[in-house]
Formats: sequence, structure tokens, C-alpha cells
Amino acid sequence: MLIRNQFEVAQPVDKVWRFFDDVPAVATCLPGAELTEDLGDERYRGRVSIRMGPVSLRFDGLAAITERDDDARRIVVDASGADERGRGQAAMIVSARLARAASGTRVDVDQDLQVSGAAAQYGRGMISDVSSVLMREFAVNLQDAIARAERGETGESRHAAAPARGFTIGLQATLMALKRVFRRFFAPYPSTPA
Repeated sequence: MLIRNQFEVAQPVDKVWRFFDDVPAVATCLPGAELTEDLGDERYRGRVSIRMGPVSLRFDGLAAITERDDDARRIVVDASGADERGRGQAAMIVSARLARAASGTRVDVDQDLQVSGAAAQYGRGMISDVSSVLMREFAVNLQDAIARAERGETGESRHAAAPARGFTIGLQATLMALKRVFRRFFAPYPSTPA
């Protein structure tokens, strides 16, 4: 499934792009993500933990930067992993493009995601909503991490991983789904020409 998200960071685009060179720092901006080993050649071993309702998933896997275009400010990451308890697998190609925006930098993120097992039971709508919530949290964490790096804080404090909290993410995703349903029922239908 293809999921598209967009967010803005109140920092100049060149500064955000330079921050994207620090892959471990960028990874820790995503709630629940952790890099465990740098394999060289822009390949990494890591894990992603997320809890949605009664289901807690922890994917161990590999991620590789397959494309980095400095002129277009575009990066592509190919990641895949399996739940440590054998309850599913996930594979994702993430493409991020940075562009100037009024408030600083706009980041467009496309995620081509394939899931199986326990995570797949939630369906496209819920997975898309959870992705949107995680991208909003990622944007806030990214802004904060760049500001902390500017203040000269040490790598240890900059790379403190924040877990993806199931109740908060699930609640926000449920609210997004309810808003969609209400819009479908209560939004005025466009008039059709006779």
C-alpha cells in the first residue's frame, strides 16, 4: 500500500538536509525506531517497536539507503523486517523529498508498505492513520533534534530513543478514522450538472 504524508520543519532546507546525513539521529526521531548496528555502505540493522491496542509488535530487520540525491534533496530507504515472535513481516520503501516552504522546510514522504501477519489485520485505513500520527511525532522530534544539535548537545542526549506508545497512537488514529466517517456522512455532496 502507498501512504503519503507531508510535514514542515521550521528550519532552513539546507540545515534539515545536512541533518539527514546523520542516519542514527534521524532514526531516533521516529518513535519506536532504533538502529542497533552500522553495517557500512549505508546499511543498518535495527528494530521498530509499536503497540496498537492489544497487539505489540517488534520488527527486527535491515535498512539500506538506496538513493541519495543532494541536488534534488531526495533520499530513498529500503527496509524490511520480521516480528521477533514470528507474527508477521513488513517491507517498506520510503522516499523523502525536502523543499523550501514558508516556515522553513516541507518534507514529502512516500511509503510503499507491505505487511503480513498481526499488523495486517488493522487494514489500510488504520495503518495509514497510524503512519500519519508517527510522521507528526517524527516532525516534532526532528525539529527538536536539530535545535539540540545546534546547541552542541552530546550525541548521547541527542540519540535517546522514544518508544511508540500504543494508547496515544491508537487513540489519535481512531479519532482520524472517525473524522473521515463523519465527513463521508455529513459533508455536502457536490451538485452534478444537469
